[in-house]
Amino acid sequence: MHVLLISANTETINMPTPPMGLGSIAAALDAAGHAVAFLDLMAVENWQPILSEALTRPQPDLIGISIRNIDDQARVRPRFLLEEARKVVGFCRRHAKVPVVLGGAGYSIFPQSVLDYTQADMGIQGEGENAMAILVDRLQSGGSLASVPGLYLRAGGAQAPRVYERHLDRMPLPGPERFDTRLAADPNFYLPIQTRRGCPLACSYCSTAAIEGRLIRKRSPDAVVAALSRWRRAGFRRFFFVDNIFNLPVGYARTLCARIAAARLDIHWRCILYPGQVDRDLVQAMAAAGCREVSLGFESGCQTILDAMNKRFATDDIVRSSRLLAEHGIRRMGFLLLGGPGETRETVHRSLAFTDALDLDAVKVTVGIRIYPHTSLARLAVQEGVVTPEDDLLHPRFYLVEDLEDGLEDRIREWLADRPNWIL
Repeated sequence: MHVLLISANTETINMPTPPMGLGSIAAALDAAGHAVAFLDLMAVENWQPILSEALTRPQPDLIGISIRNIDDQARVRPRFLLEEARKVVGFCRRHAKVPVVLGGAGYSIFPQSVLDYTQADMGIQGEGENAMAILVDRLQSGGSLASVPGLYLRAGGAQAPRVYERHLDRMPLPGPERFDTRLAADPNFYLPIQTRRGCPLACSYCSTAAIEGRLIRKRSPDAVVAALSRWRRAGFRRFFFVDNIFNLPVGYARTLCARIAAARLDIHWRCILYPGQVDRDLVQAMAAAGCREVSLGFESGCQTILDAMNKRFATDDIVRSSRLLAEHGIRRMGFLLLGGPGETRETVHRSLAFTDALDLDAVKVTVGIRIYPHTSLARLAVQEGVVTPEDDLLHPRFYLVEDLEDGLEDRIREWLADRPNWIL
């Protein structure tokens, strides 16, 4: 079959992000013997004429559209980003009489709601490499779709439970041939690489389980180094390990760093680090492998709030992790997530003062927490009447303790006024 894959994401938010997940789908379909066309709308100012041509040369038998972001997670004046994707779906349906299937991280959180909103025909929740190949084969042969893993039909709902591939090496990683290699010359660009999927930690607000499941599944370090080498030969030197937590499991992280260092790739990279499992050996290994920056996701400097978020570390762990990273020349970016359950003006002040004392290279402060379905925060929000049980949460809703609604952002702006490395 001829399959046209489209990344509908046009938002940079933090930085331009190439559709690596969709690239993995393309690689899987290539391996299955299908003809794949690939279109990334991020680099396109006026996508209609380009998409119109892609729909005719040759005409696809199936269109897959990746949905990465639903909104920008901003409580004040949030931007709902799904409207542009709905326009892409509508354009495809008007100009090509073939099925349109959705996928991607944003879609997987709201599988039925996004289908209803965009009017696409079907969607695949969760990882799509194997499921998409099965779907294409069934459509080609006229077989039943009832057992396609993770498949939703707009008119028929979920068809079959999704299946998590335990051995990620069985699924191909995308190569540079489908992407704009000119990005390699941009000093601010970091190529995203994922070595693990799934997270068992169940932080109260987190949507990762809805996207990737709770079981950690890994690629072999050798496969990761081979992928890095391939991109390095294409000119890329800066990488971002987008694993939900780089240091879990910690033994895998150490081994991966050792293999990267041994390969002498001459790369720089950043990652997301969980403060609860950081020791000197790991940080030394990270620095030797080329780590230059870490997002230290601690969210609060107050132990009672950490406990309410179901964080499995203490404030002492944050201090120790930050110190070790600084000693090894690794830049540290911290994150504060203020206004959640149990937050008070006193705990906010304690978090600000605690974070200030860490002397981080950068701090991002967020006021109010985006409520995602199937999280403990969503269940609490229903109990407290913040949202109703019927609210599908597709349009952004936020949890902010009522007593903090007035004046908290002004207080944060005052705090940030003489701290240029802090942002709101």
